[in-house]
Amino acid sequence: MKIDLEKVLGFEYAKSTYTYGQDDVILYHLGIGAGVPATDPGELEYTYEKKLKVLPSFATIPGLSAVPFEDLPIEFNPRAVHGDHEIELHQPIPSEATVTQLARITEVWDKQKAAVVVTRIETRDEAGQLLFTNTMSEFRPGEGGFGGERGPAIGNAAPQRDPDGVIEVPTLPQQTALYRLSGDKAEYHIDPEVAAQSGFEAPFMHGLCSYGIVCKAIIDRVLEGDVTRLARYRVRFSGNAFPGETYRIAYWRDGARILIEARSVERDAPIISNAALTIS
Repeated sequence: MKIDLEKVLGFEYAKSTYTYGQDDVILYHLGIGAGVPATDPGELEYTYEKKLKVLPSFATIPGLSAVPFEDLPIEFNPRAVHGDHEIELHQPIPSEATVTQLARITEVWDKQKAAVVVTRIETRDEAGQLLFTNTMSEFRPGEGGFGGERGPAIGNAAPQRDPDGVIEVPTLPQQTALYRLSGDKAEYHIDPEVAAQSGFEAPFMHGLCSYGIVCKAIIDRVLEGDVTRLARYRVRFSGNAFPGETYRIAYWRDGARILIEARSVERDAPIISNAALTIS
């Protein structure tokens, strides 16, 4: 069914608040693989309150809570998938806060066989200052062909040269079980029967879990663990990863940007592509 552009474009979700504490931050970090080795000083900064820092990708956790898809003025599409995601950091993320959020559908692109719905979520601190912004694209098969624009071409392509570095990150067999405790309880990430009914071969990693895994790897290995250096981070979800796989993350330095691709070592299959992390 073609998407109803008049109903969707400009739709604004109800303004919401979100409260999180240090335990929530630590749980998120564990969900994307932090804490190995457990007593490493750098890892303890992700898992111990004493010197707790917050990975910029944690911004996705409050951000996505502001988008209750059941409130959309169109029918839920169980085949819809997360196409790409971007965060922009306006100030360092505190380890505990109550924030207010406003989400609005800003673009709807017509890919003929699918529609792409772009939602922008602004998150502000208690003083009303903009803290971070999430921009997410939802790919909705079968809902294109409504006569709209196709939208911009995919950017951030990796250079045609050897990468400046490669990082391998193993994941746990129970990685999705950990990550889902941060709020994304979609059943096809944990239940084999639901995954099969939804057309997937097996439960697979949350896209935003992969997003965090890659973010942490670049911050730790390229930015020397300095979470404040990330200004913007965008990725395209180009394939599914499965719990227990190893991510091979290649990166290229490009001025203030770091271009990134991630693949499964075991299957030599894409996970993340067209990714760029901008340094402040």
